Amino acid sequence: MTWLLVIAGAMVGAPLRYLTDRAVQSRHASAFPWGTFTVNVTGCLALGLLTGATADVHLALGTGLCGALTTYSTFSYETLRLAEEGRRAYAVANVAASVVCGVGAAFAGAALVG
Repeated sequence: MTWLLVIAGAMVGAPLRYLTDRAVQSRHASAFPWGTFTVNVTGCLALGLLTGATADVHLALGTGLCGALTTYSTFSYETLRLAEEGRRAYAVANVAASVVCGVGAAFAGAALVG
């Protein structure tokens, strides 16, 4: 049953990640990876909101949905790509903003339910 909860959440999270990324990025002409930034910070907020949730809810929404929604590998790749293209200020901003906003969103989510 556990893996079915994770799969169910991931089936929603993966397409949601793709559609959100495309929708957000299409609205920005900047080289900054706004789509990935948005899904990652949103996922951090969602995980913070799940603080104290039952194990089943955490498996479906935390591990499944948020696991498929957020992406550390794409964040890393896009940061590397920015640096290789000589856009080091964007690369540094991506790292700093992602860490600060992601951790801040997780704390904010936990505070909202706490």
